[in-house]
Amino acid sequence: MNVEHLIGGTWGPGSGTRTSTVLDPASGEPVSTVPVASDADVCAAVKAARDAAPGWARTAPAARATALHAAANAVEAAADELAQLMTAEMGKPTGGARDSIGAGVGTLRQYAELGPTHRGRALAGNDEAIDLMAYGPRGVVAAVTPWNDPVAVSCGLLGAALVTGNTVIYKPSERTPATGWRLTQLLAPHFPAGVLSLLNGDGPVGAALAAAEVDVVAHVGSTATGRAIAAACARTGAKALLENGGSDPLVVDAEVDPQWAAQQAALGAFANSGQICVAVERIYVHRDVAEPFLAALSAEARRWAGDIGPLVDTRLREAVHAQVSDAVAAGARVLAGGEVPPGPGAFYPPTVLADCTDAMAVVREETFGPVAPVVVVDSFSEALARAADSPYGLAATVLTGSMSHAQRAWRELGVGTVKVNAVFGGAPGGAAHPRRGSGQGFGYGPELLDELTVTKAVHIEAPPSGW
Repeated sequence: MNVEHLIGGTWGPGSGTRTSTVLDPASGEPVSTVPVASDADVCAAVKAARDAAPGWARTAPAARATALHAAANAVEAAADELAQLMTAEMGKPTGGARDSIGAGVGTLRQYAELGPTHRGRALAGNDEAIDLMAYGPRGVVAAVTPWNDPVAVSCGLLGAALVTGNTVIYKPSERTPATGWRLTQLLAPHFPAGVLSLLNGDGPVGAALAAAEVDVVAHVGSTATGRAIAAACARTGAKALLENGGSDPLVVDAEVDPQWAAQQAALGAFANSGQICVAVERIYVHRDVAEPFLAALSAEARRWAGDIGPLVDTRLREAVHAQVSDAVAAGARVLAGGEVPPGPGAFYPPTVLADCTDAMAVVREETFGPVAPVVVVDSFSEALARAADSPYGLAATVLTGSMSHAQRAWRELGVGTVKVNAVFGGAPGGAAHPRRGSGQGFGYGPELLDELTVTKAVHIEAPPSGW
């Protein structure tokens, strides 16, 4: 399929001379041909968004919410088609892709409901005056989204930005452009021309967009890209809203059921082939349960082997395997997986590594593949200390039967999200602040509406008598 840009309400190939081709990670066959936006295309999209911003900001919040509900209906109706595109571009099995798109639809509906209720507040001032704090849109939002969950993440950023009266320039990952293109085709007809634009392209396009005259750059993706965006925003004055990489720990306490703990660890490490922002990337297991836990986790890895899809491309597979190989060279033992399989595609098996240390890249850095490196510890305190020793601060999970240990975990771990006795889950609308290399600002929940709006203090007095 041939993907296009959307600029100022008009679809087309843009003025760029470069194109890229996306390959199916399971077969290596071409999926889409994509035009790469030029600097002129970026400028045109920013101008269209800026021109459309005043009218959209003045649109009644209820009308913006109605438009977003209609857009959610369109996405829901095309969920199967979007799931097939997502599978073809990034390899997630179709059932999981369909679930992810359902989550995106739910997020659009959530923000359609929350938008009109997002309000300012009155202040206690002089009896003869009115004092209030009022919310308004920030203006033009550049949304730069990832490939690993391309619909759900995009729906969150786009929905929250649009319902609060911002105009949006959307740049999906160059690895999932057809998914982003089709999503935009479904969303855009429900908004005035220029309110939602689409630009396709790689890193230089994202860099040009981050350096343009926008008011917010909202990015979900790698830490390196997030830091480059933060630097660009420091120069332009735009707000940087970032959810970036992580190396999320899992702590397995003494006296837990090792079989259950292994099931949780496998789910956290192997779901979506490990390509989840909050995937389990390092495991600290108490010595008392380490042996049965490792045996059970190895069995889980072999059970998962037939159920996971490929990594997004062979470049990522090479990076994942390099971390595994380096760990083995440094003394880690492979208990399951650990070898590049023959045949086409970017498949990599669920892998379990024992005898790991914190100095190994597979433990210290983000892997983003189906790898479970295990470190044995002698106490819960040691596990917490080693789990907290990281340049990242996205999320962490603790499996424990002790309420006091659970309390210590959520208080002491310097991450945005702490999960106790479940690697995934949580109430809808939960929001967290990622820390350090994992980003800044709220990326989810009602708090995302605060991030995408500005607050203005207003003081009104009656004119003097006699006018």
